[in-house]
Amino acid sequence: MERLQKIMARAGIASRRKCEELILSGQVEVNGEVVRTLGAKADPAVDEIKVAGRPIRLEKKLYFAFNKPKGVITSARDPEGRRVVADYFRDVKERVYPVGRLDYDTEGLLIVTNDGDFANKLTHPSGHIPRTYHAVVKGIPHGTLLEKLAAGINLDDGMTAPAEVEYRDVDMDKSEATIEITLYEGRNRQVRRMFEAIGHPVKRLRRVRFGSLTLQGIPRGKYRELKPEEVKALLMEAERSHKVHK
Repeated sequence: MERLQKIMARAGIASRRKCEELILSGQVEVNGEVVRTLGAKADPAVDEIKVAGRPIRLEKKLYFAFNKPKGVITSARDPEGRRVVADYFRDVKERVYPVGRLDYDTEGLLIVTNDGDFANKLTHPSGHIPRTYHAVVKGIPHGTLLEKLAAGINLDDGMTAPAEVEYRDVDMDKSEATIEITLYEGRNRQVRRMFEAIGHPVKRLRRVRFGSLTLQGIPRGKYRELKPEEVKALLMEAERSHKVHK
């Protein structure tokens, strides 16, 4: 017997937290009975579990590294009809979804899965899995400004955590620089806001690493399935970070 929200997350319904919301809102039935208790347990091999009237089935767990192009919404659908991540996974039978988000104008590494429990562990605030970006910024920031970013800078939602920041390239003709920045927290549009705060707005932004995972060998708009050892390594990084930041 397992907790209902864990079974639902394993079935790829959503993250465990979202599954808990579905239970509390009365959208989950076990053997025809509505269940609203988070501690409720079931046996997926025996019990019939329905979410919003539809029976769930335990799918094969899938894990992908996707090189998201600029101009793609990190969502399953978009009411405005813009391209979404799901458009690139139409040949995958299972319903998969992104782990975390990348802005519409940001490209690069995005993990896509149908394992809600895995997604929750990687995005939980206690995880602090490092994420590395290459930011092409307007102008050439002085080294002291990069030191400020590395130490932590005050944004409208508080001081940022220490980061790793270094020059990757400087183009004097275009008056722009490419800066590599590694964050250990995930706030909305954080990289862009950090560079705006020092007066060097981001022109192009690309995520090149998530924990131990990189974009190597994945063309823009393509994906590859993760190896079991890569999935295990990401989970271990999340667990290790959780212990460090407890």
